[in-house]
Amino acid sequence: MTRIFTASLATALLAAQPLLAVEKADVLTTYADIAAAKYRDSLTSAQQLDATIAAFLAAPSQDGLNAARTAWRAARVPYMQTEVYCFGNPLVDDWEGRVNAWPLDEGLIDYVDPAYGGATDENGFAALNVIANPIFTLSGAEIDATEITPELLQNTLQEADGVEANVATGYHAIEFLLWGQDLNGTGPGAGNRPWTDYATDDACTGGNCDRRAAYLRAASTLLVADLDEMAAAWGETGAARAAVLADENAGISAMLTGMGSLSYGELAGERMKLGVLLNDPEEEQDCFSDNTQYSHYYDGVGIQNVYLGRYTRIDGSIVSGPSLADLLAEESPELALRLEAEIAASVEALGAIVDAAKAGMAYDMMLARDNEAGEALILGAVDRLVTQTRSIERAVTALDLTAISLEGSDSLDAPDAVFQ
Repeated sequence: MTRIFTASLATALLAAQPLLAVEKADVLTTYADIAAAKYRDSLTSAQQLDATIAAFLAAPSQDGLNAARTAWRAARVPYMQTEVYCFGNPLVDDWEGRVNAWPLDEGLIDYVDPAYGGATDENGFAALNVIANPIFTLSGAEIDATEITPELLQNTLQEADGVEANVATGYHAIEFLLWGQDLNGTGPGAGNRPWTDYATDDACTGGNCDRRAAYLRAASTLLVADLDEMAAAWGETGAARAAVLADENAGISAMLTGMGSLSYGELAGERMKLGVLLNDPEEEQDCFSDNTQYSHYYDGVGIQNVYLGRYTRIDGSIVSGPSLADLLAEESPELALRLEAEIAASVEALGAIVDAAKAGMAYDMMLARDNEAGEALILGAVDRLVTQTRSIERAVTALDLTAISLEGSDSLDAPDAVFQ
């Protein structure tokens, strides 16, 4: 016999059934599954970038350079959504500098404008230009860089002489090699490296085109290898997954640490507020390509992914499951909804920065002194990120977790110190 239930009867029956509690282990599994998907997407897009770079170097042209730049921008989309995993997960934190270290002294890698200057007390290799100098001395030892390889970049040049600004690998080294320096200050325009910097004949500009191509090829190869390593670390038998699943409370704390640290000290502070305080275009993260607004936006989306337990992959498929929002809703429904709304508001504010850039006000232009509209856009997003951080801290208490330590920033905590 067919049984027909009215809506009210169905509701009554459902209400009579006890709801199953959200298990922390399931929330952590979703967190790890999303990490695995994000790093796999980052690997896939880096492989596409690598193939596009190989095609460009095989037959250099303006169209080929444009294609490589487009592929680089596309590769940033999934990767920036992973940055919420860089805090609270020691394995990721130790690895991250190999792929996304910033800011960098680009003179270590290639030629720069004379106004850039040379070696400084802080960095004796700020203008090394390894592309033009196959033999150099580092820490008292002669280095033979005749052959530019991934091993040379990773083991010798990366953080050479112990200086963090000596960034030789990762997205930003590749970005510099594709765009060159942005010499426009807070005016319109990104870097404009000519494709002929990679020409294989007498059209070569900038000198050492063969070595520049070798460096770009090595950096791209290394990026793929590094992302392959991290994708495996979040796989079913990976060390990063195992670490986060080993202790449920510690794992949930790691999730909140990642969300809070990226929201506050890293994104709101070091990547956004600091640039406004200094009115300095060198403080924009993707400073060669003028892609910063997108990187900030996808950082915000990454935080949202973790909270809601939902990620849209580059192929359009969705990875989702029991979420931190679900877990928090059991303990404090009001706080859970408030935090969801606050994160949505910060993503919206970051999206407004993207929209302004699309309309012609690039991120470095927003940093110009007396650009009140640009400052309002950036600080509006900063305020929303700070607000959501406070609710993230309240969530720690609501979930009865051990207090977490979040990344700070002088630009937020002690602005006067920025100018000292």
